[in-house]
Amino acid sequence: MSGALSLNGGKPSETCMIIDDFSNPGRLASNGATWELFTDQVMGGISRGTLTREIVADRSALRMCGSVSLENNGGFVQMSLDLNPNGTAYDASRYKGIQIDIFGNGERYNLHLRTMHTLRPWQSYRLSFPTHSKWQTVRLPFERFSAHRIDRALDLKSLRRISLVAIGRAFEADLSVS
Repeated sequence: MSGALSLNGGKPSETCMIIDDFSNPGRLASNGATWELFTDQVMGGISRGTLTREIVADRSALRMCGSVSLENNGGFVQMSLDLNPNGTAYDASRYKGIQIDIFGNGERYNLHLRTMHTLRPWQSYRLSFPTHSKWQTVRLPFERFSAHRIDRALDLKSLRRISLVAIGRAFEADLSVS
């Protein structure tokens, strides 16, 4: 599914659930939730970032830019979206993964999943992906996500939030999603 962030059934012909088709202005997603920007400043770090709606390589996109710093125990800039506007769980057990159209600056980024069981801010399920300075569709199968600081298997019936994250090393982030 080009031009959308979606849960996918595993094959291009299988059913998808659109999380955001990027047709709304600003940070409002088509699922009714709002994209949010977070940096490590919430816990004392000094990374900084911006999240804007703009045209990137001829496509309407949400663009996250920033500087990731490891100073003061920091190290991330992220854009996040709840799967339900009210923050409740979404049952994604009938899907195989997430499909996303991205445009980047050649750096590696992560997609983080949070569930109703990830109660601490540092807990998530993570998968890294490369970017290029052209639009590409990336498929991220749930089976490849790794638990981070949580001793519980990924519960697809309790997905709550997704985040695109620049993390773990000092670098200039520039990631767009459409």
